[in-house]
Amino acid sequence: MIAPSVLAADFANLQRDVEMLNSSDADWIHVDIMDGVFVPNISFGIPVCQAINKHAQKPLDVHLMIEQPDRYLEAFRDAGAAVLTVHYEACNHLHRTLQFIKSLGCKAGVALNPHTNVQLLKDTIADIDLVCLMSVNPGFGGQSFIEHTYSKVKELKRLISESNAETLIEIDGGVNAQNAPELMEAGADVLVAGSFVFKSADPATTISNLKAI
Repeated sequence: MIAPSVLAADFANLQRDVEMLNSSDADWIHVDIMDGVFVPNISFGIPVCQAINKHAQKPLDVHLMIEQPDRYLEAFRDAGAAVLTVHYEACNHLHRTLQFIKSLGCKAGVALNPHTNVQLLKDTIADIDLVCLMSVNPGFGGQSFIEHTYSKVKELKRLISESNAETLIEIDGGVNAQNAPELMEAGADVLVAGSFVFKSADPATTISNLKAI
């Protein structure tokens, strides 16, 4: 599955770019929410998510890179989120947060920063619909892919298999046509691509090419 990140879209032409994604081979629309506290950047919040949802015809994959995410889960569900992903590092009571997300009718995702060990999800993996492995340090688009991600995907895939879970593995950061094949071979199910898609000459064709790998 391909989930282009609108963090790399043209914010002055957001409706145009969302409509492009609607007509493309993209599966989800990835929406990065940043608070300037958990990550050193501020992107956009609930009103922009609502505006994207107004025009989106594909599920919104909302990635909350924020402190105390529980306070905003219901608001982002109401703003159109189909998938709600919180960071392991930002949750004091991860199991409770996952149950709350599911009670809202959304898929429950957990994101891990590059330094966070996948084994920390051992006790909750059966409750997680999606694990988002950060393959760059979160906060900014256009960063270089961290090579250690490949082995991390394989380790996470083993954990999921051993737990008889059906958790999807999502990769977020620096994804391109060069590393996508190896990521998929390692066990990735969903690829988030921002700059690689939106900075290309023909974003829709770039999405199709990623999808075809």
